[in-house]
Formats: sequence, C-alpha cells, structure tokens
Amino acid sequence: MREIRFRLIIILAVFAFCLYLLYPTYQDYKNTRKLDKLATLKKNEVLKTDPKISGKQLNLRITAYKDSIKATDPSYDEAKKKRIKLGLDLQGGMRVVLEVNTGQLLAKLAKNPDERFKNILASAQREAQTSNESVVDLVTTRLENENIRLSRYFGNIRQSDDQIVSELKKDAEDAVSRAVEIIRNRVDQYGVSEPGIQRQGSRRIIVELPGVANEEEAKQLLQGTALLEFKIVKDAQVTLSIMKKIDNVLAGKVNPDTMEQANATTNNKKNEKASKANKKKELASKNTTDTSSASDTSQNLTKAEFEKQHPFFSVAILNPQSGDADAYVSAENRKRIELWLERPDVKKVIPDNAQFVFGAKPAGYQDGKAIYKLYCVDKQAELTGGVITDASANIDPSTSSPIVTMQMNSDGADEWERITGANIGKRIAIILDGVVYSAPVVQNKIPGGQSQITGMANLEEAKLLSIVLKAGALPAPVQIIEQQTIGPTLGQDSINSGLTSAIIGYILVGFFMILYYQRSGSIAAISLTFSILFIMGVLAGFNATLTLPGIAGIVLTMGMAVDANVLIYERIREELETGKTIKASVDSGFSKAYSAIIDSNITTFITGIILYQFGTGPVQGFALTLMIGIVGTLFSALVVARVCFDYLIIKNSKITVG
Repeated sequence: MREIRFRLIIILAVFAFCLYLLYPTYQDYKNTRKLDKLATLKKNEVLKTDPKISGKQLNLRITAYKDSIKATDPSYDEAKKKRIKLGLDLQGGMRVVLEVNTGQLLAKLAKNPDERFKNILASAQREAQTSNESVVDLVTTRLENENIRLSRYFGNIRQSDDQIVSELKKDAEDAVSRAVEIIRNRVDQYGVSEPGIQRQGSRRIIVELPGVANEEEAKQLLQGTALLEFKIVKDAQVTLSIMKKIDNVLAGKVNPDTMEQANATTNNKKNEKASKANKKKELASKNTTDTSSASDTSQNLTKAEFEKQHPFFSVAILNPQSGDADAYVSAENRKRIELWLERPDVKKVIPDNAQFVFGAKPAGYQDGKAIYKLYCVDKQAELTGGVITDASANIDPSTSSPIVTMQMNSDGADEWERITGANIGKRIAIILDGVVYSAPVVQNKIPGGQSQITGMANLEEAKLLSIVLKAGALPAPVQIIEQQTIGPTLGQDSINSGLTSAIIGYILVGFFMILYYQRSGSIAAISLTFSILFIMGVLAGFNATLTLPGIAGIVLTMGMAVDANVLIYERIREELETGKTIKASVDSGFSKAYSAIIDSNITTFITGIILYQFGTGPVQGFALTLMIGIVGTLFSALVVARVCFDYLIIKNSKITVG
C-alpha cells in the first residue's frame, strides 16, 4: 500500500475539495425548496385574509416576504454566490443585442451641420445597417467623393483629413467601449445575477440577463441614454406669443418670413403709444387674456371652423385657470404636434433659444385617453447630469409619492446654487432623455447641490431611474436590434432534459464498459464518476456558468473519458496475450498508451481554447466544459484508474479485461 499511498491521498484530497466546492450548490438547492414551501404557505395565508387581492399585489407581498427571510439568514446569499451559476438557457431571462448608434455620435460632434451633411449622414446610416462598414468610414468617403473637406464639419482647418478620420474613429471606438462599461454598471446596480455582457464586432453589444422577466424595465435600463438637463421654463406670455405665431403659420394667416419684421413694427408703435405704467399693466393681464382667447373664439365658431382657423390650439388645449401656458395634448395628437414643430415654416417663428418638450408621464386622462403636458423651455440647458455623483429612490413623506434625490459634485453644487438663486419664482424643467419629469417652481436658493425628480409612477420606476443616473449617460444612443426572451418554465425543461441525457449517457457508457471489460470496466465507471465530479467542482470553484451546450460538453466528455480507458485496456490485453504477468502487463499497457492518450486530448484541448477565445455565448459554454472535462479525463484515466489497478494487484485480485 505504501507505493500508492501518496497518489491515494491526492485523489482523496481532490475528491474532498470537489465536494467542498459543490456544497454551496446543494445548500442553495435546499434553501430554494425551503423558500418555495414557506412562500406557498404565506400565499395561502394571504389569500385567506384577503381573497380579493390582485395578482400583482400578491406577488409583491410574496417577494417581500422572501426578501425578509433572506435578510435574516446570510447563508442564503452566501450559498447563491458560490453555487454553480446557470446560464440564460437554463434559468430563463432575456438576451438582447444592442447596437451603438455612432451616426448620432457624429451628428453630435459635427459643427454647423447643414442639410447636405444630414443627407450624407442619413445615407451612410442606411448603408451601415446592411454592411459591415462603420458609419465613420461611410460618411468620410461620401464627403471626399463630393470634394468636401472634413474640417468643414469636424476638427479644425489645420488638421488633415487623415488626422480627422483617425480622431473620429477613436471617438466611435471610445463610445462603444464606454457604452459597454456603463451598461455593465447599470446591470450590476440593478442586481441581475450572473449577467453576460460582451462586445461583438465594431458597434454591437450582447447582453444576457438571466432571471429578468420584465421586458420593458430591462429595455429602459439598457437603452436610456440618461441625458439629464435642467432648463428654465419660458414665461407664460412668451410661450403664448410663440404658440400664437405657430397657430397663425399653420392656419396660413401669416408669412413666417415677414412675421418678425411685422412684429417689430407693431411693438414699436405700441411702445410709442403706451407709457411704462400701462405696459406693466398690459403684461400683467396678458396671460389671462391670451389663455382665454382661444376658448372665447371657439364660442363663436363651430368645431370644424375653429380647427381650420386655429389648428394648433385645437389640439394643444390651454387651461386659463392654471396661471401658466402649458398646453395639454392627447396621446393621439402628440405625433401631429411633433410633426408640426419640425416643419421649416414653423421653425422660423420659434426663437432660437426656445423649444417645446412633452412631459414624461400623462398629466391625466380624458375618455380613457392619456393627456400629456407640452412645455416651452430654453433650448440651452442651465446644467446637465454630468455633475451628478449619487442618486437614490425614496418615498416623499409629505406626498407619499416616489422621488429620486440627486447629489451633485462641488462644481455642480455651486452652479445649482447660482441658478436657483437667479430664478426664484420661475420653473426649472428637469428633463431626462428629451422628456420633462417635473418642472418645480424655485422657492429659494438651493445650496449643497441637492435636487429632486418627481413624476415616477411607482418606487420601482424611481429605483430604475436612480440606477441610470448613477451609472452615467451613454455617449451615444443604443438600439435593440435583436431580442430573445426565455421563460423560466422553458429553462427548467432544459435542465430536466440535460440532466436526463447526462444520466442516460452515463448509464449506457458505464454498462457497456462493464459488459465488455468486466472488472476493468468497473474501474472505468469509477473513473467516469470522478471525471463528472471534477467538472462540476471546477465550474463551481471558478464561478463559471453552466449552459445547455455546457451540459452537451459534459455528455461528450463521458465518451472521451472512457476512450482513454479503452486505449489502456486494449494495450493491457495485448501484453497479457504475450504471456506477461498482470503487473507487467498493466505497467506496459499504461506506458505505451500514454502518447496516444495525451496527443488526442491535447489536440482536443487546443480546439476548445480556440472555440472559447473566438466563440460567443453557447459556444463558449460548450468549450469551457469540454476543456475542464479533458483535464478531468486525463486525471481519472492516468491516476485514478492506475491506482485502482495497483490496489487490485497488491491484493492479488483477479483482473479481467474482457
């Protein structure tokens, strides 16, 4: 026994270590079953006390109950962190392919873009969707073909076209790399277990979110650019003046090219006739007069006549009692307003420092249809979200509504104090990704750099918004070009099918080896068991993710594991036929089979490395288990099986190889 003692200790140590690594997986399995039983009991209890509870509220209460149990016992989280991770195909969840819109990045970087540039950029973006070329290459090629120097839109006049192209490519590359990191930060803060985030090609990102079932929430998390802006809301009289000009242009009453000149002439005449006191009185009463003008006119006109003479005010309804000039637009008319605001003749009457922005959430409902607020704000932001250092979601105790509290850095805090101090009594619109979340009135100067966002429907939405703000803004918008959702039921079916195939494969291979090689076949079955245990232990130890292709790799490893045993046994049989003793035959069989076993496994291992390096998702899962299986196979066949043979020889037991 002395000659095998050291090898036996190594085998037992590896065996014990694999069991140690797999124990958290077993513990997590028991915890999950325990939680499910307790949740079922709690569900029945809730239904008895409140039989009319909605399904959504019931699920929220059960989830909160599970969370409270986990909070009291840290072993739940510890076991989950150390267990074998399950991939998207086994656990269920979402797989999303994102594409970074580098075209919009170029549009942001361009200086004084004209219609010609916009057409070139749009054409390049369309071609990029059907080719592997980057938008940067396509745009620069088109500009060169039209004999336009790149310095017309990018860089400066001293730079050559090659230098500008190099900088643009670097900006595009950085934008994709930053997008990967920002998305990773968002997903980590969201709390997704074992997410998979990797870059594919020049501008695509593959995101796998196991266990995530809420598609809309996941889309908002991944796609939100998080462009936070603080903009001053225009005074009511200024807003009404702009709206009237838009209404007149849409009705064909005024030529926008001569409107500014006409307005200037009218204002000069008024200024000559009115005194300063009358002017103040006029401005004070202008809001009430203007907001009621549309409704007064409608009393003398039929609905069809009013829509013809006042197209803008027929869909953008004012509220004279509100004291502001925010318009209310139904969901079905929102697109019409957006199209009107993009018309060239309408743009001419809108001042350069003004823009219209819709609210993020409906301000109310009428006849079952959502109504949105339309704000007129400064085009230039007073402050942007780049100064935000922290954000948290809470419930406002005074209103019981969800809010997001933001903390700014020192520079942002100083600027915020200056802005609020200079605009007391005015409204500041908090705009995220082009929509207004809230527009509070500044009551006094706000020191310390704290601010709040309201307007979220629930606390979950507020938490999602705080995550997006903390993780930072995406450098360029991302678009979902492919989406796949796998339900947890399908994932459980995959687990059951994979385990069934592995068990059947193990039984068939082991039965064949025992039937064909008799006692030596039993040693092969023991080695096979050790190989599988080794694979699962390594997966758990390295926090690797087990996927359905990974299970296929394990099943394939079973066949490869006994392949080494077959080579050894056939060599032993040949040596026994020459008249050698059992010990000499075993020694010779193992030594002569080494080269063939190692060569075949090394070539397969190299193939696994290539698959893992250049493959994605399922291919990597297959390659990982294949490589671990090869190491386990070599250890089992050359160490475990050899120790078993040596033990039988020492005990003078009969060894049969068929």
